[in-house]
Amino acid sequence: MYLRQRRPGTRMMTALIIALVFALMTFSITVFAEGEGAAESAPFAYATALSLLPPVIAIVLALITKEVYSSLFIGVLVGSMLAASFSPAGTMDVMINDGLISAVSGSAGIFIFLVILGVLVALINKTGASAAFGEWAKTHIKTRTGAMLATFALGVLIFIDDYFNCLTVGSVMMPVTDTHKVSRAKLSYIIDATAAPVCMIAPISSWAAAVSKFAEGTGYSGIELFIRAIPYNFYSLLTLVFIIALAFMKFDYGPMAKHERNAIENGDLFTSGAEHDAVEDELGVGNGRGKVIDLIVPILVLIIICVIGLIYVGGFFDGVSFVDAFAETDATVGLPWGSMIALVVTIIYLIARRLITFKDAMACIPKGFIAMVPAILILTFATALKNTTNLLGADAFVEGLMKGAAEGLENFLPAVIFLVACFLSFSTGTSWGTFGILIPIVVAIFPADNELLYIGMSACLAGAVCGDHCSPISDTTIMSSAGARCDHLNHVSTQMPYALTVAAVSFVAYIVAGFVQSAWIALPIGIVMMIGTLVVIKMAAAKKN
Repeated sequence: MYLRQRRPGTRMMTALIIALVFALMTFSITVFAEGEGAAESAPFAYATALSLLPPVIAIVLALITKEVYSSLFIGVLVGSMLAASFSPAGTMDVMINDGLISAVSGSAGIFIFLVILGVLVALINKTGASAAFGEWAKTHIKTRTGAMLATFALGVLIFIDDYFNCLTVGSVMMPVTDTHKVSRAKLSYIIDATAAPVCMIAPISSWAAAVSKFAEGTGYSGIELFIRAIPYNFYSLLTLVFIIALAFMKFDYGPMAKHERNAIENGDLFTSGAEHDAVEDELGVGNGRGKVIDLIVPILVLIIICVIGLIYVGGFFDGVSFVDAFAETDATVGLPWGSMIALVVTIIYLIARRLITFKDAMACIPKGFIAMVPAILILTFATALKNTTNLLGADAFVEGLMKGAAEGLENFLPAVIFLVACFLSFSTGTSWGTFGILIPIVVAIFPADNELLYIGMSACLAGAVCGDHCSPISDTTIMSSAGARCDHLNHVSTQMPYALTVAAVSFVAYIVAGFVQSAWIALPIGIVMMIGTLVVIKMAAAKKN
């Protein structure tokens, strides 16, 4: 009995020890290095299967040990050693300069946006507006299903940008889902599932703009390719079907079932309780004077000014069209630009309403920052891991695989592209990077003006979103955890079975689409398969219970 109780801790320690031993052994290989110039040339692992080893190590360690910071750090370390050909000094240079410093500088705008969102949440909580919204929700949203569907609807409506979606939906809907005892793991899943998947089927979004940019130079209109691919984007469309069906069928499976059971039966939204106390300490308790309007006004101001900020950065006010402005915008600049103004306006509004004092407003700034520190740390390490993986030529390795797979598969090729995009996006934690690698290859593989071109394009986009949705090192996965104030690995472990279920059905739908080459046939078949799969899973879960 004693041994059985000790096993989880032993496994954790064993995994960490193995990882540390591996790191020490790889450092010891430097004894056999040929000289100082080894690190300056292309690393021996460049464009090989080893280029994907660092993210695989980080992901496996995170899932085994349930500890994300050390797992990501070890992944960055291994990637740096491979990129430096095991030179100790070179490893430190890569890890510090190309990894961590580049990650911080490249993500600085997102860090600012995260902190400002944290401050806004702290301000709204301080007024008691969040609690007032929760009380309003009790009288208007009467069921758990209603709370989940309302969260889903808001996620669909905020389709402009996935980062903005993750943090805004969580801040607004948390009082509602908490009132109806929806676990934070379930909230973070709904947020994540209505972020990237919805942006990927919205013609006016930062994602559509990114796809258009990556399609430049291929001889096709990027926005036309994007729109023609929407009906075949099975992963995004079936994810929406999945959420609605799951809400009405009122069941859960996998690790999510435990979290939901704990929330319903014990009122524990976190399946541990410690996180709730920490969040309350960080963000503060409301003074009870705020009303629902005091939550709605800051959120509307934030949405409007952030959209203005995005199109401003894209050149809209310099004569660029609205769509082109989104194509040229930079979310890491536009979102901080808009959120900073929204923060100032919100502080002025709340002080004018005499809900808080200027001193109270300033006290919320460090509280909001502290609440976002875990997300900032994870995002820093995850971005550093992506940087070191890029140095190893993962894109060139996958490009070679794709070109080899294209020979002789024809109708099966969209399904193959979907799997490759899933794996690449999952391993690197970036869907946009996956677009950049695969879109030119997809356009080159398929003949012009062929329906298979649009199916292949949609398979590329859907696979990238799927991998991004599953990956523990994806920025949207990290921000969904932050938006719901959910432990990151709880979010990853509970979301994974749901995302994989949709991915499996999508894979079959792409096989069908490759042969019938009609969205009017393939999509309905996919929807029927999705609902049928859930019915079978529910019956199996009921039988097991």
